[in-house]
Amino acid sequence: MFTRTILPAFILPFLLSTPLHAQERITLKKAVALGVDQYGTVKAKQAYAAASKAMTAEARREYIPNLGLSAQADYGTVNGQFGPQYSFGGILATAAGPTTATQNWTAAFGGLYLANINWDFFAFGRSHEKIKTAKAAAVRDYDDWQQEIFKQKVRVAGAYLNLIAAQQLTRSYEKNLTRADTFRQIIVTRAKNGLVAGVDSSQANAEYSSAQIQLTKAMDYQQEQNSQLAQLMGEPMQDFLLDSFFVSRVPEISTDTTISSEHPLLKWYQSRIDVSREQTKYFKTFYYPTFSFAGFLQTRGSGFGYDYATNPSSYNTDYWQGITPTRTNYLLGIGISWNLTQPYRMSQQVKAQKLTSKGLQYEYELANQQIEAQLKLADVKIKNALINYAQVKVQVKAASDAYTQKAVLYQNGLTTLVDLTQASYALTRAETDRDIAYANVWQALLLKAAAVGDFSLFENQL
Repeated sequence: MFTRTILPAFILPFLLSTPLHAQERITLKKAVALGVDQYGTVKAKQAYAAASKAMTAEARREYIPNLGLSAQADYGTVNGQFGPQYSFGGILATAAGPTTATQNWTAAFGGLYLANINWDFFAFGRSHEKIKTAKAAAVRDYDDWQQEIFKQKVRVAGAYLNLIAAQQLTRSYEKNLTRADTFRQIIVTRAKNGLVAGVDSSQANAEYSSAQIQLTKAMDYQQEQNSQLAQLMGEPMQDFLLDSFFVSRVPEISTDTTISSEHPLLKWYQSRIDVSREQTKYFKTFYYPTFSFAGFLQTRGSGFGYDYATNPSSYNTDYWQGITPTRTNYLLGIGISWNLTQPYRMSQQVKAQKLTSKGLQYEYELANQQIEAQLKLADVKIKNALINYAQVKVQVKAASDAYTQKAVLYQNGLTTLVDLTQASYALTRAETDRDIAYANVWQALLLKAAAVGDFSLFENQL
């Protein structure tokens, strides 16, 4: 009888540190809060959202002009030579001096001081589109964090309700074991006195063993649910003392069947589409040229005199004289650069991004269809759960009366142990149906809250 599913399979799509002391009563609201604050996936997505926000600030700062400062002091010769040269890989060493007939090892100090600025001040909105793309990515990661919080709330609430049902089932099987043990002792005593057949004693022992096995299975299942809730809350494994509120009443069921416009899952799917569309716009800006501004200011000092070309002795090896600035140059310029083959290359990347946007749109539509179907199913489950809840009270009373009747009849020798055993089975089944009926009404409401996209629909009933 115990192998019943407490958490219906239809809720599974929505389920993808302060220590608690054992036996400390924990409410569902507190369990949900701990699950949101301490669960690793939620914290990870919070960090990703913060990282994307930082990247938005970085994208804004990329528009700032590049400003470089350089200062150096050198010591070396200044031999010159006519001939072509090219800097492969950015490696180049230069010396400015006269061209002499032979190698000259005369050396002196020199200094170079440089400030330069370059700024791509206009690129047909490239910087603006990059910032918008970064903003859209930040919104996407924030929505991902929020939908993970929403899913975590549903997961924790579902695990909490499962554990309550498991605890109630354990109590029902404890009662069943107590009943079996009581009658086992009565039957064994009566059998020893010859009042009932000896086979009744054996059957009573068998029924007691069966009740013990059922209780053990119930306790094992309860520990599984304990472990599941502890993991979702980020707490160590322990026995939780839960709120009995959920087995004393059923919630008021809302008739609203409208999917929230702020549904966390749909918002996340939409933000993915927005990021892809912004990337498409950003890629298109590479079709066009870039307008740049450049400028530099350069100051140099040298230990070689201005007439060193005609007077080889016109140099000074003093360090300070060599690095003292004596000549200054500046440059200002505006330029345009345009790689004419860039549009040809980027066109395929733009096409690929458009197809990605289309694929993400299909995913959004599928998710919306699934949620609509889920909402309709939730209404059906709620209706069925309420019907079962209304009937289970009748079932428990009838089974309890029948068991009491059979027990009295058996004690007076007016019925068989088989009839009493069947009555005991019926009572145990009715009690477990009652435990499950309470849980299923709350689980159905949780499913509806998950489908609507508004956890407060469930939380407001607490």
